[in-house]
Amino acid sequence: MTAAESSQLTDQPPIERVADLVAGYGAHARPLRELLATLDGTPHDLASLVRATALPRRTVEEMLSALGSDLTENADGGHALRPERADAYRERFRLGQLAATALTDPFAARLAEQAPLVERMAGLIRGAPGSDRDLDHVSATAETVVRRALWLDATFDLAGARLLCVGDHDLTSLATACLRPELAVTVVDIDERVLEFVDTAADGLDLDVRCLHTDLRLGLPPSVAGTADLVVTDPPYTPDGLRLFLARGAEGLRDREHGRLVMAYGFSSRQPALGLKSQQAVQGLHLAYEAIWPHFNRYHGAQAVGSAADWYVCRPTARTWRTLDHAVRDAAGNIYTHGARSMEAAGATELDEDAARRVLDTAAHPVSALVGPGWPDGAGDVKGRLGVGTLLAGGLPPAHIRRGRFAVALNLAEDPGSWLPRVLLSTNAAQVVVVVPNNHPDIADESSQQALHALLAAKYRLRFRRNLPDRGHALVEATALPAGTDDSGGPADPAAWLAHWLLHRAHGKLGNVWRDGLIRLADVTGAPRPTKNQAREAVRGAVGRPALLDARLVDLPRHRLHTLLAELAPATVETVARP
Repeated sequence: MTAAESSQLTDQPPIERVADLVAGYGAHARPLRELLATLDGTPHDLASLVRATALPRRTVEEMLSALGSDLTENADGGHALRPERADAYRERFRLGQLAATALTDPFAARLAEQAPLVERMAGLIRGAPGSDRDLDHVSATAETVVRRALWLDATFDLAGARLLCVGDHDLTSLATACLRPELAVTVVDIDERVLEFVDTAADGLDLDVRCLHTDLRLGLPPSVAGTADLVVTDPPYTPDGLRLFLARGAEGLRDREHGRLVMAYGFSSRQPALGLKSQQAVQGLHLAYEAIWPHFNRYHGAQAVGSAADWYVCRPTARTWRTLDHAVRDAAGNIYTHGARSMEAAGATELDEDAARRVLDTAAHPVSALVGPGWPDGAGDVKGRLGVGTLLAGGLPPAHIRRGRFAVALNLAEDPGSWLPRVLLSTNAAQVVVVVPNNHPDIADESSQQALHALLAAKYRLRFRRNLPDRGHALVEATALPAGTDDSGGPADPAAWLAHWLLHRAHGKLGNVWRDGLIRLADVTGAPRPTKNQAREAVRGAVGRPALLDARLVDLPRHRLHTLLAELAPATVETVARP
């Protein structure tokens, strides 16, 4: 458009500018007319206009600009058509026809019946952890999460079923479990804050919701794989993010013939090519789209995509299962749209030779393995190399375990913030030296450092060294501690002895490891030896959620780890530690 043409448009009456804008959309102009109808009456701010119409923010702004002096704006930023101009817009753009031809919302009656649940979810959403921009968090509305629950309940037989939520910042797990308490739900998420909030809320509401930590780029917890009848996910809106979350969700299905994956995904109507690119990534998993419900989900934010997302029902095919290994093996490190882990972010993971040497020089024992990316070739003549995912999946492989005392060095420059305690749980060595970003949350301040130390106190003594090996990084040195024993060879502190036992077996099934630890503790204290059944019952009696006993220690949310080590495990010691 030339400057002259732009000036001419500016000189037009607002209603003519709006007419030109609407005409430009032809047969697809109804959403713009709905925007005009929304402006006819109660004032709405920009965010609510976007959410009500599912139009991209830029499109709404274009309409508001075109309306110009025909709009009023109140002190709160609410916009509405001027009352004296409203009739002209109703007639010119046939706004009455919209209500006459609108389809009835099939959820309206049930949403009205579930008004108390909507209110409860609104309160939970208000109290939930704030959105983490680096994880593409945008909160769904309370009505949306209840709508999801109602749709699931109307579509599937949820009583006795197992639902897996792959990420759950939206709290869909709580809404669905509140609606259908007979449903067993598992939530996997990388955000410790979300896991603690959902877990605590579920306890308070007496819901069967189990929360486990996972970084989907590294793998799904073994206790989750092949257990779910249904999967729900609202993934990062990038091709790699969609593919990874759906692939891990498919790994979680136990019914390969009838299982379904349900996904929220939206893209801007102004950028259909981006939507196509993401859908093609999903098609690479050979998932069939059984249904797509437009604009099913609404959000507090995500205005670029109209604060809305469609509801996809995906069904695996025979080729899906042959594709999964390839899909997760090639998972990108950066899968989000914003922040340090966005697709455009360039992670500084490489250590130069001098930095690597400074790390290895801190080792007091021979280094058996270098873990993580970014180690220079020939660093310290250490031949053992493995990825963080391999370590977290099963600990050090036998080939990297030396006789005698040895050290392990890790480069966690890519740590999203939750790896550090878990790699220390996963590594059993005389010494572990870990490179982390200088701003890592576990070393950010004294209280963070003390919290990490308290978690691992029965296994390692920790030392934190900033600006080593270079200004962008810090070094965490972990020195192994023996199980506390007294002069007779027995445990000086039975609770610490049991914690030491558990922390050194982080990849075993928690219930089994804990049971065996109680039996072994009785042996070393001289107490009567419990049977396996007796020890198992002591463990089950200490844990409010028996399903957690099927998980590995390394997969528990951090708040659960703390409670287990500080309260639950010591309580079971009383059953066996007295001769």
